[in-house]
Amino acid sequence: MPSKGIILAVVLGVIGLALIPKYINANKKQDTNNNENTAVTTKLTKEESEIVMKEIHLAGGCFWGLEEYMDRLPGVFDVTSGYANGNTENPTYEEVCYKNTGHAETVHVRYDSEVVDLRTLLLYYFRVIDPTSVNKQGNDVGSQYRTGIYYTDEAQLEVINKIIADEQVNYTKPIVVEVEPLKHYYLAEEYHQDYLKKNPNGYCHIDLNLADEIIIDPEKYIKPEDEIIRQNLSDLEYQVTQKSATERPFTHEYWNFNGKGIYVDIVTGEPLFTSLDKFDSNCGWPSFAKPIDAEVVEYEKDTTFNMIRTEVRSRVGDSHLGHLFEDGPKELGGLRYCINGASLKFIAYEDMEKEGYGDLMRLFD
Repeated sequence: MPSKGIILAVVLGVIGLALIPKYINANKKQDTNNNENTAVTTKLTKEESEIVMKEIHLAGGCFWGLEEYMDRLPGVFDVTSGYANGNTENPTYEEVCYKNTGHAETVHVRYDSEVVDLRTLLLYYFRVIDPTSVNKQGNDVGSQYRTGIYYTDEAQLEVINKIIADEQVNYTKPIVVEVEPLKHYYLAEEYHQDYLKKNPNGYCHIDLNLADEIIIDPEKYIKPEDEIIRQNLSDLEYQVTQKSATERPFTHEYWNFNGKGIYVDIVTGEPLFTSLDKFDSNCGWPSFAKPIDAEVVEYEKDTTFNMIRTEVRSRVGDSHLGHLFEDGPKELGGLRYCINGASLKFIAYEDMEKEGYGDLMRLFD
């Protein structure tokens, strides 16, 4: 007769085998119309229990492209495609297209709020939609292709309204993105999930490469009062950034410095350039092929010294940086951002995380 110990071991083994499928399926998307069963992935290295998970539902035309686009963003844990805020239950794709169900093709984005915040996600979202278009995105026309931001937490509304107000200054037409609390969300059919992963050459109205481009949020940086700037900068740094002076060539350590990292505005800390785009122009000043994000610099016509030049200034700090010339290396785009080293602060790659620039480390991957 088997001992109690053997019997117990057999029972525990059976239970363990029974649990294995549940463990495996926990990391797969569920083919169901219940939004509570939204899948998880193994995209992040942290255990799910350690992630401060939040969610947002976004409509932006055909969900195939928007799902893949959002899924590529750092900090995004999982994205599914589905139908939201219509007037029928458990709709099919055909019903949404042809039966006037009122649903919008929508993606459910779950994200680690310690890695990426809602504002950043929405900045990327607005980059790939036309927020002034009604019921049309790309080649897709119909109410199911309207734009919309559907929230599940009232606290998110302040962020949503602020970014819409910020975006409105970029358009002459009013922004018509629908902003509503999420009423319901039904997962789309399985063949819609991860559609572009399954069909890499499938239809997509979005430039997916935009997910790889860095967005520097100006809201994160502030220009101090002049008195504080004077206290924080050397006389040369102050004269260059605030009075548009120019340092003598070949005098600043950055002109031929080749360290790995980023260069930020010495006044505000806003990221401006990276070592990846720095090149030796032998002009005596640090030279870059392009800024880290096209929007972090602004341009003004400079007619001083009987010359016509293009002055480069920082966006938030309005610091004088240098000038832009069109004699850069052709293979790098042909531009040369000739920048005063005194207007910059270098952040070494190994220090970026502790200095608050960890989200930019992916540039060097």
